Amino acid sequence: MNKLKIILNGIITENPTFVLLLGMCPTLGTTSSAINGMSMGLATMFVLMCSNVVISCIKDLIPDKVRIPSFIVIIATFVTVLQLCMQAYLPALYESLGLFIPLIVVNCIILGRAEAFAAKNNPFDSLLDGIGIGLGFTIALSLLGATRELLGTGRIFNISIFPEEYGALAFVLAPGAFIALGLLIAIVNKLKTR
Repeated sequence: MNKLKIILNGIITENPTFVLLLGMCPTLGTTSSAINGMSMGLATMFVLMCSNVVISCIKDLIPDKVRIPSFIVIIATFVTVLQLCMQAYLPALYESLGLFIPLIVVNCIILGRAEAFAAKNNPFDSLLDGIGIGLGFTIALSLLGATRELLGTGRIFNISIFPEEYGALAFVLAPGAFIALGLLIAIVNKLKTR
């Protein structure tokens, strides 16, 4: 498979948020700001890349009966490493993302890619798949967070675009996540049909 196509597949063709509609819990829960969305996307991308490579390397050693539990243990290991590093070096961001960091373990995007791609391909292609899917997820979460932050507070990445009193508070709250996601999915679908 073409190496560039593997990466672009995760960003465009099989974007986990806008096309496959996977990983909706962190998508809706952490995107109240662009920085939170981008941070959650990058955290997920780190776990996805690392777990894909390890799973691809040891896929022949894992018996079929314990394949899924083994994948979850590998994913949980990298989530724990990520969680400890964030607690030590980025405590404010860790507090902001809160419970969603440990929930990366059960994110269907990561387990799905482990099963569908890493368990069937070589480590380098699995790394590229992790980069592509991770970038697609990061771009989607950043875009959703930026949209919600702009419409709700008048800012993007804490840069003021218009006065906050003109923002619609609903976009920063939970219902705004559904509304903004629906609008972005509609825009993506419209662009894909052209």
